[in-house]
Amino acid sequence: MTWNTTALDLEAYLVRIGASEEEPSLVALSRLQTAHARTFPFENLDVLLAQHQGVSLAAVQEKFVQRRRGGYCFEHATLFHAVLDRLGYHVQPHLARVGDPDAAPRTHLDLVVELDGRRYLVDPGIGVPPLGPIELRDGGELRGGLWPHRIRATQAEQPGGVAWELWRNRTGKWERMHVTDELPVRPVDVEMGHHWTSTAPASHFRRSLTVNQHGVASDGTPALTTITHETVTVGRRGERPQARPYALDELPDLLGRATVALNIEETIRLTDRVRDLRRISE
Repeated sequence: MTWNTTALDLEAYLVRIGASEEEPSLVALSRLQTAHARTFPFENLDVLLAQHQGVSLAAVQEKFVQRRRGGYCFEHATLFHAVLDRLGYHVQPHLARVGDPDAAPRTHLDLVVELDGRRYLVDPGIGVPPLGPIELRDGGELRGGLWPHRIRATQAEQPGGVAWELWRNRTGKWERMHVTDELPVRPVDVEMGHHWTSTAPASHFRRSLTVNQHGVASDGTPALTTITHETVTVGRRGERPQARPYALDELPDLLGRATVALNIEETIRLTDRVRDLRRISE
């Protein structure tokens, strides 16, 4: 089906991520995906603050581009889908199950891009996303970036066809991230997935703080900063991440360094919310 992407201000988006418009190609797609991941953090602050404006393209664009924020998968993939569509890529949204496919709902949104006769998984919002497209075939791999990623085909999820598992090697062993199926996705499916993720008591986005920001160390090594309601962790490719607890009065500075822009009132409310989450977890 055709998704309406006319609301996208493509020029403003490209300026925000420091990119220029290029003809569709694998190199250009990888460059764009890396720039997106290093500009927009993965974060769930609006869910914790009970102020989420939804996952329409207009709402996501205003949040990411104008307010200089980030979000989670439904927002990242909605925005990046519109960007790729406007740039002339053949791109389709797909839903996935994160974690155990026998128990998890279809509450992750990623993209599949067809380019030069091959299909690629493009996943800008998995939490710590791969920094480029991964060929959608059994054994497809992406090296470089923070961690290696791999695709495995499976018959377990998709009746009568193949589904695709995304794996990553974060700690010296491969771990499954999610299973993406081939079923068509409509905007209402994205709205329903977002509704569950942002309101269900069982959703971890309502019970914990999550901020992940890709970056580059001074020597050019890919790096990652992760903030939860308990710790801040800084990691670099090939090194063991270093985690430490932090005081509540550090939170505004930590968010600023992770390029998360909050106003004063939001910062106060988030600090109170993090304090509550710490009490619950004691």
